[in-house]
Amino acid sequence: MNTNHIAEAAHALRTAELTRTSIPPLTETYPGMTVHDAYAIQVALAQKHFADGRTLIGHKIGLTSKAMQRQMGVDTPDYGHLFADMVQNERGVFLANDLISPRVEPEIAFVLKSPLCGPGVTAEDVLSAVDYSVASLEVVDSRIADWRIKLEDTIADNGSSARIVLGSVRVPADNLDLKALSVRVFRNGAEVGQGTGAAILGSPLNAVAWLANALGERGVTLEAGHLILPGAMTASAPAGPGDVITADFDHLGTVKAEFRSSDETPA
Repeated sequence: MNTNHIAEAAHALRTAELTRTSIPPLTETYPGMTVHDAYAIQVALAQKHFADGRTLIGHKIGLTSKAMQRQMGVDTPDYGHLFADMVQNERGVFLANDLISPRVEPEIAFVLKSPLCGPGVTAEDVLSAVDYSVASLEVVDSRIADWRIKLEDTIADNGSSARIVLGSVRVPADNLDLKALSVRVFRNGAEVGQGTGAAILGSPLNAVAWLANALGERGVTLEAGHLILPGAMTASAPAGPGDVITADFDHLGTVKAEFRSSDETPA
């Protein structure tokens, strides 16, 4: 893809997000699009967010489970940018029509107390750099029609990121068995999934190490104070008007995401 194509794709994704109108897969619009192209589009899209006054607060990691990697036909995770206006605390309330096709994933989020920059970052380095762990729900939303995505599509679309709900219980990561830490997910009171931290590349610390090293190749550092979402512990749960998604984490408490119709006002 040339520079004009990258700019066109970033504009299309930003317009889709603002108008809540999905677009065809970029991999169909631009045959031969590569992962390198996709990250270039993501960076161009992030620049548009910065120009809109949005503030970077961290990164998310996707495709960290073997099941999702098999589904997408890849053997590596991907990442996206997180912005301050994505975040709500503990009980997120969203208007469903502010999104296109939201899905919800439980994650063990981390906040850093010191920077991480690859290459060579290890899981032990990550543990030393983490200030605390906190329960979270990531609301993902594809600007690509009907989630008809390939790896390059979701990378370009900022890892399909949309919203974040953070819990209030903050626990030092070295006080937790992150591999064994479990979660149960409910939609409107009915259980729809359960999993552990081991689903995230064997440990969420491994995922953050991968991120630090991948960003390091591009000259980017994970900064102190930044939020990191290391990947989903379960399959994502679809959400629509009237749905309440609840995640009960061992040791980290409970977080909820409520989706209201357009004629309701979020509390």
